[in-house]
Amino acid sequence: MFISPAGKRLIYSNVQATFAQLTRHAGLLPRSARCRPRIHDLRHSFVVQTLQDVYTDGGDVGFLLTLLSTYLGHVHPASTFWYLSAAPELMAQAARRLEQHQEGQR
Repeated sequence: MFISPAGKRLIYSNVQATFAQLTRHAGLLPRSARCRPRIHDLRHSFVVQTLQDVYTDGGDVGFLLTLLSTYLGHVHPASTFWYLSAAPELMAQAARRLEQHQEGQR
């Protein structure tokens, strides 16, 4: 959700129009009518990069998912967990961590 300086919710269509202008100004052109930069893509990139950083640093991914879930406004952490399966690089890091954990159990 977007909040105005006055603390009010912004109208999505207005935000999207501004975002479209900014992406054009930055030179980010649509690849097709159906494949264009979207605000939601920024959320996805933010979550994926944040999770990659925590995996790389050996941090607590479960705790971070809870924080991200709250930050993104997801009611259920499972909604945030989807980002793991949507990014193959995160799935690979999760698999490596699971393997390391299982090796430590032996």
